[in-house]
Amino acid sequence: MRICVCTVVHHPEDARILHRQIRALLDAGHEVTYIAPFRACNATPWRDVSPVDVPRATGRRRVSALRAARRALAEHAGYADVILLHDPELVVSLPREALDRTVVWDVHEDTAAALTAKDWVPGPVRPLLRPAVRRLERRGERRLKLLLAEEGYRARFRGDHPVVPNTTYVSDLPPGPPDDRRAVYVGNLSAARGALDMIEMARLLARDGITVELIGSADPDVRPALRDAQRTGVLRWYGFVPNDRALRIAEGAMAGLALLHDEPNYRHSMPTKVVEYMSRGVPVITTPNPPAVDIVEPAGCGLVVPFGDPAAAAAAVLRLRDDPELRTRLGERGYAAARARFHWPVHAERFVAQLEAWAGRSTAVVPDPALSPEPALSPEPLAEALPEPLGRPLSEPIPEPMPEAVPDY
Repeated sequence: MRICVCTVVHHPEDARILHRQIRALLDAGHEVTYIAPFRACNATPWRDVSPVDVPRATGRRRVSALRAARRALAEHAGYADVILLHDPELVVSLPREALDRTVVWDVHEDTAAALTAKDWVPGPVRPLLRPAVRRLERRGERRLKLLLAEEGYRARFRGDHPVVPNTTYVSDLPPGPPDDRRAVYVGNLSAARGALDMIEMARLLARDGITVELIGSADPDVRPALRDAQRTGVLRWYGFVPNDRALRIAEGAMAGLALLHDEPNYRHSMPTKVVEYMSRGVPVITTPNPPAVDIVEPAGCGLVVPFGDPAAAAAAVLRLRDDPELRTRLGERGYAAARARFHWPVHAERFVAQLEAWAGRSTAVVPDPALSPEPALSPEPLAEALPEPLGRPLSEPIPEPMPEAVPDY
């Protein structure tokens, strides 16, 4: 089966798109053409995908990226059995050549609810855009196949669509105890995701010799504050790091941070970072977003702190520092729950089988996921896949944090 995967919004090494879905397709023996902003993100494509470079859509600068994606889809749709879209904008910019193909929209954000957290959308315009976004979703549902990343997204649509949750890879070998004097965050950094709260928390913890490490690209409105905190030694900010290496950095920390604000988009979206911390045996400190609490409290793998309260988050970190038995117990429980409930290969086979079924390919009965072997390691990327080198190979060691300025992704 030939699959054409397209995004102009996400980083080409997005964990769900590349490290989970594309990897699952490659492991199943399918061919993947990947349309993504490689050069804009200084990213190296994997050797086993056919890369197509397009500009990146950021802020209000989106038209040129969408036009480039439309041209790329028109060129490559002819030989694709399935076209897999990851941005709602692409739903309305599909070329005619793609309409007679099986087109799948992977819905992994509540776009209308997320408008409240997008600083590039003027405040007075946001209420006017929500009905337009809902109309776009209904149009997409009529014309395309839908995959949902959350059970909570079902209410937005009239039909019954399969859910492919945003889980992670969990090793069959338990990780070591969370003993490092570090608190870590993995993911995009924005005000709504608690970036400014974590800066203040880092200031409070610095006097106790605890390091706060932030791993991820940042929205423009929080970059100056992050750079200032980095330069003054308040925290370490790594910038964007591919998901597999980011989680290697996080492993061993005594706390994984998920200090999301009380935003509509987060109230019914599982914070993947929580599951990723659990998979690495790192105790979780989270705000009381319902999906996070629904994971952390039953598993007994973390602490819940109030929204927008850096002092409470710092106190939770100090509690873990002062109680080695507690943090070890939380880490062990988190790993066990992640292995039992959130191991990506359990869902990867169903994801691949669903695309095969939509493409009209005959498929065997999907085996019991619990009996499935661990997937092969992700393919090493090659700089030669594009005319010029675009990034670091996965074989390089974990990078040190940037001493001052961090690249703008």
